[in-house]
Amino acid sequence: MKIIAAHAHTASAEGTNGIALANTEDPRSVDLGGVTRIDLHFPKFTDGRAFTQAFLLRRRLGFVGEIRATGDVLIDQLVQMERTGFSVAVLRADQNMEFAQRQFDRFQSFYQGDAVSAQPRFNREAESA
Repeated sequence: MKIIAAHAHTASAEGTNGIALANTEDPRSVDLGGVTRIDLHFPKFTDGRAFTQAFLLRRRLGFVGEIRATGDVLIDQLVQMERTGFSVAVLRADQNMEFAQRQFDRFQSFYQGDAVSAQPRFNREAESA
């Protein structure tokens, strides 16, 4: 997952073959033809509707473009964001980029399947053997 500092994120998804979805929008009702980037917003860290939107986009709709997390994005959420389908996260201004990267070093593999890899670990290992 690519991590972007809040001060480095200025581009809007609008006009760049991208769209921004509000938390209340159902991704299944949006025309994704030609879309390469979708911004999903976290208005506060306790609002997790964007996780569901990302999962729907990746697993059910087969979206392969960039899914970007914006808003109240905390370091604690990054691993779960990646597992639900986000490819880029824009950290809240008070979050430390170095600490954020450590989250991925700490959690390198998971037993369960997720939006990125649907198969559980035992199936992935059996296929590679």
